[in-house]
Amino acid sequence: MRSLCFFTIFILGLLLHGVQGEDPYRFYTWKVTYGDIYPLGVKQQGILINGQFPGPQIDAVTNDNLIISVYNYLREPFLVSWSGLQQRRNSWQDGVYGTNCPIPPGRNMTYALQVKDQIGSFFYFPSLAFHKAAGGFGGIRILSRPRIPVPFPAPSGDFTVLAGDWFKRNHTVLKGILDRGHNLPFPDGLLINGRGWNGYTFQVDQGKTYRFRISNVGLTTSINFRIQGHKMKLVEVEGSHTLQNTYSALDIHLGQSYSVLVTADQPPQDYYVVVSSRFTSPVLTTTAILHYSWSTKGLSGPPPGGPTIQVDWSLNQARSIRWNLTASGPRPNPQGSYHYGLITTSRTIMLANSAPMINGKQRYAVNSVSFVPASTPLKLADYFKIPGVFNLGSIPSNPTWGNGYLQTSVMHADFRSYVEIVFQNWEDTVQSWHIDGYSFFVMGMDGGQWTVASRASYNLRDTVARCTVQVSIKPEYFSTP
Repeated sequence: MRSLCFFTIFILGLLLHGVQGEDPYRFYTWKVTYGDIYPLGVKQQGILINGQFPGPQIDAVTNDNLIISVYNYLREPFLVSWSGLQQRRNSWQDGVYGTNCPIPPGRNMTYALQVKDQIGSFFYFPSLAFHKAAGGFGGIRILSRPRIPVPFPAPSGDFTVLAGDWFKRNHTVLKGILDRGHNLPFPDGLLINGRGWNGYTFQVDQGKTYRFRISNVGLTTSINFRIQGHKMKLVEVEGSHTLQNTYSALDIHLGQSYSVLVTADQPPQDYYVVVSSRFTSPVLTTTAILHYSWSTKGLSGPPPGGPTIQVDWSLNQARSIRWNLTASGPRPNPQGSYHYGLITTSRTIMLANSAPMINGKQRYAVNSVSFVPASTPLKLADYFKIPGVFNLGSIPSNPTWGNGYLQTSVMHADFRSYVEIVFQNWEDTVQSWHIDGYSFFVMGMDGGQWTVASRASYNLRDTVARCTVQVSIKPEYFSTP
């Protein structure tokens, strides 16, 4: 009997071990080509992925492994960055020139990514040679595992909204303008999912609720998103469930992604989905259509107006976005179980942007350093200990307020240390800061010069974790990654 019992337990152990197998794999093959596109009614050379502009959607579930084989059929090197996907000990997959070798023309590269302990709304984009101005971007949607509770009922539909500014000029022309040391011209318009005015339709059924995942994939401009006659309930920001505040209009800055729930609770007809530029003169506007099934009544009246240059409005809205401490994240424990406010930081880094003229050309700098790419990706140089590629400490940890200069700037940091980062903006344009491959806590924001006393206003309880933060015109943000 004892032997039989042991044998039964042994077999049961084998079965349980087999159930706990490797996480699922999803395989993608992408062919990157040039193709004709007409987003603003003018023929342009666009960058297509599998013939699509925007590129194909990536759908995944928490912990899935993504194997993405990218074949470059362009006439120049190409790289893809995965904005918001966390790269844990595999930063060489993040698709940034400083850590990745570009994919040469006629060659291919396979990205191996795991969305480990992640949920939420993100996007991918080309990070090299101003290719983003020609396309090559698309949405990323990471769903929760079936048994993990989500803090809202399952929506009846799930829409991706890729919005942002657009130029009629070819991306090579725009790149040339920058290379000659000039500012970019004013954008020619805005797009929603690659199309201009009323060029895209979202179909809904009356009485049902839908999820809209909105990303600003533009180049230069913050945007405001709104839907005529409908409220939006914010539920997620770049992988973090939020307090479910309701908004009639939502600012989305460059590189940011938001998820909102919209209930089709209005009389059946067509309604404007509006995107307009923020802090610009003139204000750019474009629209898509929210179409109620079986309705025959079209759009009526002008598109609803939104905020334009009001900085305080945008700042107060950003402060209202908080973490939902009672919701499960990728795991079945409340998100607030990670008490970031109790962590002692070991270092404060202040990063201030500027726009100096260097050698007669307009450049952009951080702490007076305008970055110059090295011939060897920094990650490779570090791993193989190749001398002369970069020097640690080649960018200061605080602003020098001196003249701008060119440098392959690399800052030292200690493994597993917690760092307070202050983003200080003294320019007259909104800045977006993105930490590639990681998330951070946006702990505070205010106007003027940051001082140690500014810590008294930090949110140490329920600030949201995200990967991209805006720094408005002359306030600063403080964050702890």
